[in-house]
Amino acid sequence: MKLIRNSLAAIFVLASPGLVLVSAPAAAADAAACKLEITGNDQMQYDKKELSVPASCKEVTLTLHHAGQLPAAAMGHNWVLVVTPDLTAVANAGMGAGLASDYIPAGDKRVLAHTKVVGGGQTTSVTFSTAGLKAGGDYSYLCTFPGHNALMRGKFKFG
Repeated sequence: MKLIRNSLAAIFVLASPGLVLVSAPAAAADAAACKLEITGNDQMQYDKKELSVPASCKEVTLTLHHAGQLPAAAMGHNWVLVVTPDLTAVANAGMGAGLASDYIPAGDKRVLAHTKVVGGGQTTSVTFSTAGLKAGGDYSYLCTFPGHNALMRGKFKFG
């Protein structure tokens, strides 16, 4: 009976037009493509100038590592995703928000996603939905710690 059931299942799968099977390794590769890592240091630099995820990602998890030694109050870093034309305005607004608010003004709708500010040796992550992102859109990321965005910025590609 088991042999007949398995045989019928195999015939159904082979006979189904347009059926796409995703193997476990392929599904794992897709999930891995939706996880990003970036590192900042005491020289106000990210280790990557561009990050990208495929449009198949419904959620993205970004992990920020601070490879430096200095505390968050002196050389903190965050990671903030914005539509590129909003980058400078978000950086300027962040300066007034202060460290307690991670240099992000409360409710700033221009901020698409962000991590908290971390100091040397610390790590933080953010998971965000891509539902509001457009494939091929013009996105950038930056650190909003005062003065850092001039050096700590990059392009975010979705799609």
